[in-house]
Amino acid sequence: MDDISEMINLYEFVTATNGQILGEPAAQLFDAFSADAAQIKQGQMFVAIATPEGDIQANIRQAIQNGARGLICKNPPQCDTDGVSVVMVRDVVGALMQWAQYMLGRYGTQVIGVAGVAGKSITADAIGRVLSTRYAVHSKPDAADGRLSVPFALASLKPSDQFTVLKLSMSEVGEMGALAEAAQPQTAVITNISNYHMGGFASPDQMAEEMRVLVDLLPPGGVAVINHDDDRVRGLATTTRADVSTYGTSFGADMMAYNIQAGDDGTVFDLRMGNERHNGIKVSFLSKHHINCLLAALQVGLHHDIPLADGLRALGELSPLPGRLRPLDGRGGSRLIDGTYGGGVLSAMGMLDWLEETRKTAERRVFFMLGDIDNPGKNHAAVYRAIGQRAAKVVDVLFTQGTGAAIAGRAALDYGLPPDRVQMTATPQDAIKRFERGYQLDADDLVVINAGIACGMQQFTRSLLEREADIAQLPAPPADSILSHPTRLTWLEINYDAIANNVRQLKAMLSADVALMAVVKADAYGHGAEMTARTALDNGAEWLGVSSVHEALALREAGINAPILAMNYTPPYMARHAMLNDITLTVFDIETASAYDRVAAEINNKVTVHIKLDSGMGRIGVLPDGVVLLVRHLSSLQNVQAEGIFTHFSMADSLSDYTEQQTERFMAALRDIQSATGRTFKYVHAANSAATVAHPAAHFDLVRPGIALYGLHPSDDVTLPEGFQPALTWKTLIAQIKTLPAGHPIGYGNTYITEKPERVALLPVGYGDGYRRGPQNAGEVLVRGQRAPIRGRVSMEKTIISIEHIPQAAVGDEVVLIGKQGSAQITAEQVAANIGTINYEITCNALPRLPRR
Repeated sequence: MDDISEMINLYEFVTATNGQILGEPAAQLFDAFSADAAQIKQGQMFVAIATPEGDIQANIRQAIQNGARGLICKNPPQCDTDGVSVVMVRDVVGALMQWAQYMLGRYGTQVIGVAGVAGKSITADAIGRVLSTRYAVHSKPDAADGRLSVPFALASLKPSDQFTVLKLSMSEVGEMGALAEAAQPQTAVITNISNYHMGGFASPDQMAEEMRVLVDLLPPGGVAVINHDDDRVRGLATTTRADVSTYGTSFGADMMAYNIQAGDDGTVFDLRMGNERHNGIKVSFLSKHHINCLLAALQVGLHHDIPLADGLRALGELSPLPGRLRPLDGRGGSRLIDGTYGGGVLSAMGMLDWLEETRKTAERRVFFMLGDIDNPGKNHAAVYRAIGQRAAKVVDVLFTQGTGAAIAGRAALDYGLPPDRVQMTATPQDAIKRFERGYQLDADDLVVINAGIACGMQQFTRSLLEREADIAQLPAPPADSILSHPTRLTWLEINYDAIANNVRQLKAMLSADVALMAVVKADAYGHGAEMTARTALDNGAEWLGVSSVHEALALREAGINAPILAMNYTPPYMARHAMLNDITLTVFDIETASAYDRVAAEINNKVTVHIKLDSGMGRIGVLPDGVVLLVRHLSSLQNVQAEGIFTHFSMADSLSDYTEQQTERFMAALRDIQSATGRTFKYVHAANSAATVAHPAAHFDLVRPGIALYGLHPSDDVTLPEGFQPALTWKTLIAQIKTLPAGHPIGYGNTYITEKPERVALLPVGYGDGYRRGPQNAGEVLVRGQRAPIRGRVSMEKTIISIEHIPQAAVGDEVVLIGKQGSAQITAEQVAANIGTINYEITCNALPRLPRR
């Protein structure tokens, strides 16, 4: 009977939600809910809700193929559902909330809700452990956060459970009311409200008001367990009808921990509750902010008649959950602290505090690995800078992974951590490779990993484990992560693993003595210069190429120390900045070279240059008949060092022999220089992406691929070999749907007029984002895996598409402008062909203001 009661009953669900069974039901009992079609397991019930991919019907098909036995949906499935029980409801999310409320009422289970920015999982786990000393308790502390966390967690509730401990996770205004109405907790625990980690909230005060909804909904006789150390949380006690108990580490708390001593294997503290004292309490948790989680559990236990001594014994046996600062054995006898499940700013700061305190008594080398934080909020730069500033004082080596964490790396440099001890990477794989190249762990080493679950830093922890069996102690990626929402109306997704692959593919084309310069000008062709540069350097590139000193300085300010060539003209007044930041300049005339020499003399420095030869393109560069004179003049300058010489091909991407002609002119100029002056150069280079692929004779000492780094073809005539991967996807979403009558114009100029009633969708993207208006537009986009034509002119921030042939399209659906959706794909090359330009321009047009993730 107990086994059956732990399953979701089809008819109970229909009763609770007033749903309708479609056709003959197959299964009647289900193991769990899942909203992730790719990860669903045999015997589970699939929840068909809008996802970032947008295609609900495709998700339904995939879920059924992967073993779903049940389906909850709003619209009838458009696929074979034989062997699947289908329940149709008016509102899928609302129905799940109704079911949760129904089941709690049916079983009479008391609910303890845990809310706050951080520490919810640890608190829920601790409460469950304390209450379990006397009661039957249902607790899912490792359940994923999100708007469906309550019904998903309750899928395993049993009639015999006297209590359930539920995490009430909110990410935007209005969510707490729905969660609290479904759960109807009798006890609420509020852990903290952060000044940093605000997610979708405008301010900490707005977040506090959302949590006030929970404590104000508590019934008379209920209990609000409040963190006394947090001013905003403490303020929530003023309006609730429930009893209030406080906990913390500051005076005034009903239950207070003091004399807190951090150690390598846990924390020791004393405890006061009224007249009761307990001294020398030891727990296995390292961070002081976790002590408050344990105090909250003890307070809940006291309110349910569990003596303090019993609660303390239970907590003494409790270990951190996977990924929540859990100690593990590392290679070479080292110690790892794994915080790769939702490691946010409070977790990072807590561990840095612990490191500072324990270093007073232990001599060791400390590595701190920081990955991007999940949903850091609007003030994310301040979050990362605060972590970086703190890390500079207490760690020996700081590794960062991701664009956000790199801000912390730059802050650490600003606050004095030496450049060779700050390692910034774009992907977990690059972090692993760089760590393995540079460091050998031993028994005196400590590695702390703090990262959001989404950035995949579990791979880094796994690479350092002493025992393969300990992989089971790492957090699994949360199922149903698709419940999160995009934070902007249009955005780019950059696959840095694809860029890494492309760099390795290019390196494989070269001889061992040929270097690779990754061209990252124009914000890496729209892909993000900093992270692209790091990825390229971590995968074989030796140089970086940019257009201007301004672009080069941005990379230097990001802590990138590799050689950089500014390939365009640099005014003499900018040469000072180049010299002070070790940036190589391009020179092509005597006057500019002489000016550089004078600037260098003024600051007692040297300037390194590469000579640009115009071998037939007609752009920047010295002509062949003037190059010998220029080289002689450079040799006479005391402060100018001519390290290299290069040219650029105008038709390497075409089926033409002109590239061979340019190559011969270039080589003839090199012979003339050597004959007349005896000079040779360390770097001779000419090959762009097309020449790197199609003209190996032009590789010389160094190649300069640009477009190929990003998995885009140089041209229709010169395409990339198999194995290259496009790295950029451009997305938006549907903001409005309506049916226009026949004869209705669309967009400025009325260039399109409907011939019959036509269902259209508005996309919040336009030429203000870099999505081209004319002379032609991109032609089409992808909606639910189908091509949808653009109607009328593209506006500054709006585009209209026809979805007449996609009846299931809905507001909020994800739309792909460039990239894949299902089996369909729109490439940058296809968009360029429709507009009448080249793929380079398409990706470069994506404005820097667009989020890149």
